[in-house]
Amino acid sequence: MSYPQLARREFLQAVAAAGATGCLAVGALAAEPNAESGLKEPVFRVAKAKNGVANGVVVNPADEHPLDPALKVARETLTLIQNTIDDYTCTMVKRERIKGVLGDHEYMQAKVRNRKLDENGKTKTPLSAYLKFVKPKNVEGREVIWVEGQNNGKLKAHEGGLLGRTLPSVWLDPEGALAMRGQLHPIYDIGIENLVLKLIDRGTKEKKFGECEVKFVPGAKINGRGCTVLVVTHPVQRPHFEFHKAEIFIDDAMKIPLRYAAYFWPATPGSEELPVLEEYTYLNVKLNVGLADADFNPNNPNYNF
Repeated sequence: MSYPQLARREFLQAVAAAGATGCLAVGALAAEPNAESGLKEPVFRVAKAKNGVANGVVVNPADEHPLDPALKVARETLTLIQNTIDDYTCTMVKRERIKGVLGDHEYMQAKVRNRKLDENGKTKTPLSAYLKFVKPKNVEGREVIWVEGQNNGKLKAHEGGLLGRTLPSVWLDPEGALAMRGQLHPIYDIGIENLVLKLIDRGTKEKKFGECEVKFVPGAKINGRGCTVLVVTHPVQRPHFEFHKAEIFIDDAMKIPLRYAAYFWPATPGSEELPVLEEYTYLNVKLNVGLADADFNPNNPNYNF
């Protein structure tokens, strides 16, 4: 079976982090939707219609689409992020399927400062990111730093593992072969805000199609934090659908997504085992910690560039 690579800018690449200094203590990853609750939750569907919902076409755009409640939540989340969150640190766990091959889980410490605009719509605080890979062993110690609109758009990186002991730090094109090696998304797609923006964009485009089921499942947990899971399912495989099922875990207290996962259709019809396309989980999220320019400067003495 072949798995189409998700469009580079469709969803989140990576972002997450734990504090800038100190040892990383990664809590156990727990994503445990309440099965009983899941069975009781309503499922919003597009019903069959005369002009071909069975082929993925919605009859009347004025009718409520199953994605409408999800888009409402996403837009409210985006407004919350833009109005109240300046920066954050966390630990990110990511796993991606690249050219048909599912990679290992990678753990990263990260710092992210959100883009902020002035009253004229111009950038006053650029989107900024620092990542430090923690495991597996072959990437341990890798660091990446990038600031929007600076350094000719390039990121600075140095390798981890054995290579990191001999290779120098380098400036790279975020879309170049070296920067994208082992990555599904470029660094400028980083961040929870970008994730929400991509979800809104994707959901808006998919509203012209039917064959979509949406449900909200309460009672899930990510690393002990209570979450509600937004589940989007395309029961029938069509060329215009990039995934069979997507799950977005929304923190009940912080009201931001802590996990996004997308799955392909099962290799065997009716099988419950779904191939993972990509998944990103944010642990130990700390909001508005007061990150400064020094946190995104490769000359920072706490870094190893």
